Amino acid sequence: MFILSEDSERTSGQDAQSANIDAGKAVAESVRTTLGPRGMDKMLVSDSGDVVITNDGATILDEMDIDHPAAEMLVEVAESQADDVGDGTTTAVTIAGELLSEFESLLEDDIHPTTVVQGYKEAERAALEAIDEAVVDAAVDDETLEAIVTTAMTGKSTGGVTPETLADEIVAAVRRVETDDGVDRDAISITTQPGSSAGATELIEGIVAEESPAREDVTRSVEDVSVGVLDTDLDQRDPDVDAEWQVSSRDQLDQALAAEEQHLREFAETVLETGVDVLFVTGDVNEQVAATLAREGLLVFDSVDSDTARSVAKATGASQIGDVDDLEADDFGTAESVHVESFDDDLVFVEGGGATETVTLFVRGGTGHVTDELERAIRDGVDAATQAADTGEIVPGAGATELHVAGALRERAASVEGREQLAVEAFADALDVIPRTLAQNAGQDPIDALVDLRAANEEGRAGLVQSGEDADVVDPVEEGVVDPASVKREAISSAAEAATMLARIDDVISAE
Repeated sequence: MFILSEDSERTSGQDAQSANIDAGKAVAESVRTTLGPRGMDKMLVSDSGDVVITNDGATILDEMDIDHPAAEMLVEVAESQADDVGDGTTTAVTIAGELLSEFESLLEDDIHPTTVVQGYKEAERAALEAIDEAVVDAAVDDETLEAIVTTAMTGKSTGGVTPETLADEIVAAVRRVETDDGVDRDAISITTQPGSSAGATELIEGIVAEESPAREDVTRSVEDVSVGVLDTDLDQRDPDVDAEWQVSSRDQLDQALAAEEQHLREFAETVLETGVDVLFVTGDVNEQVAATLAREGLLVFDSVDSDTARSVAKATGASQIGDVDDLEADDFGTAESVHVESFDDDLVFVEGGGATETVTLFVRGGTGHVTDELERAIRDGVDAATQAADTGEIVPGAGATELHVAGALRERAASVEGREQLAVEAFADALDVIPRTLAQNAGQDPIDALVDLRAANEEGRAGLVQSGEDADVVDPVEEGVVDPASVKREAISSAAEAATMLARIDDVISAE
């Protein structure tokens, strides 16, 4: 009896489980070597020849052309981690891959998948409790945030600039947009521009946008100005219906042209009467109107992107107005400086707005590859600092938290009855992959390093901290190697969710 079409393929039982596990482990292996301060980079080349060089886990998985559905689930782990907390994508995927590897070993020992799933869920709950116990009792001040940013960026390509140098700017950006309700992460923008050293990266209190003035013959730098945002055209309106004009004499043509010129002049006069100094217009600005405004010293930007218009309004306190006749002084924002700088394209800098709620990290680098990777590193630093500032909870880095959680799970396993105990122990063993990988990427023997780390954690708190060319077993908190607790929680939860979902699949049916 044929139930499925001839084009369908079906893989069942252990073959399906093995295929899914192998696919998941392959994805994890692709990013595992990028983990830690001594992690390596990946070069990703597209069919069109575009090259991306990075050690950012989320970027690597996003650029890879992955077709296997099980492997896609681990890509979703990275996406979930990036969306929720920003940092820790490589950690999450690496743990997920190791959980699948441990699951495979349990299957070979005839442990039923449902038993493994139940054990993993029990282990996940215990792991989250252990992270709570690992939270460091310390205030999350600027010094702590700088340590978190440095930890998040260490090992990433920063164009020859040390993470500590960039940490000051990142923490200043986070503090600038911090409110009573937490950090407004969306108010921190990152703009890249190749052509200078990474050391030229700076914090702009305002926005940077790729916009050009409507006229080239206008002043490109003004200070202490009022700023207006107009969501319409400064041009003749197109008629709502098709119309045809019949001109029978030169005088009629001159009158029609004069009427049009007068209408455009009224546009310009209406704007000038408001007293605005800088105007951002999302629509088109007629050349005659732009020329008139330029002669009066008004700096006008036309065809402004809608996102840029919103950012300008937010940064300066301006209101977005939909009709030039409604433009009034009360709708204007203010800025200490608006200036245009020429790179490959013009960039406008709107700084020191009267209601500045947006800051921009203006990232520089020698080449596009450098600035792209530096942007990814800075984004991780911003996300990590945001999480720590919002939650006020930090945990030791350098693998110390994973070691603590693994130890707590082994203690918990003794109280779990039945074969689920084996799954809890397997979960603990899977977490050891983080310190083992840190050791391996640092050029050390992972087994010896793990033994030393476990022994040190029996007496106190220890992780594998990189110091120059060496990796030492020391207290990471004392060395300033710390992570937001929320990043660790999310990494373990998302990894466990993906692993248990794959563990329950015993039948794969594919069809056109």
